[in-house]
Amino acid sequence: MAEFAEQLRLARRVALQVLASMFLVSVVWVLLYRWISPPATWLMLERRSHRPEAAYGGLLPEGASRKINYDFVTLDEVSPQLPLALVAAEDQRFLMHHGFDADAIIKAAKHNFGEKGGGIRGGSTISQQVAKNVFLWQGRSYIRKAAEAYFTVLIELLWSKRRILEVYLNIAEMGDCVFGAEAAAQKHFGRPAKQLSPSQAAMLAAVLPNPLKFRAGNPGPQARAKQRRVLRNMRRLGGTRFIATILDN
Repeated sequence: MAEFAEQLRLARRVALQVLASMFLVSVVWVLLYRWISPPATWLMLERRSHRPEAAYGGLLPEGASRKINYDFVTLDEVSPQLPLALVAAEDQRFLMHHGFDADAIIKAAKHNFGEKGGGIRGGSTISQQVAKNVFLWQGRSYIRKAAEAYFTVLIELLWSKRRILEVYLNIAEMGDCVFGAEAAAQKHFGRPAKQLSPSQAAMLAAVLPNPLKFRAGNPGPQARAKQRRVLRNMRRLGGTRFIATILDN
């Protein structure tokens, strides 16, 4: 009996040491990305390894290059219209919440469980999307959702809102093998992200979160309709003055 108790104490001690190590590694990892650009994300590696299924757009012919277009730029190197458009399209309470938007989650739940044929609506904030896309694998599971919540709390504690938005507009998928503002602006509009017009910024935001179906370079009626909604939201928020506090920090 005493031997079993000793083994139990040893197992508990080892488990605590493993958890403490994992916690320290995650904190260091998040802190590094506060100053260092993420070299890649799991989604980039997935896109690099194989062509998307036809149901997701099938944008490239078989055998085409799977080179990832990704060029990290700072917020100062991007037109202020783009961060405004992303907030207007994805997370209008970005400056007010601390990683989680309870109102958006409740509205998404009511929509998903109460409306038939309306499609699935997400309630994730920009902070949650950064946590998911930068630090975690793709897929749906309770373990991944718990990890997403954990990393969301960490980046909200250790990063500024400016850094969260900066990383988001750089790692968001905006086309097949196209990630981030600079690569998307060059690919779809033939100009640097610094020169994006309000309508072009709104289009890049409009194709999220399914840029393989709603293509910014060749938008259909649905993408155009969402672009108009994003532009209205951008005006309603007060234009770039809305995020001036982020851009000035």
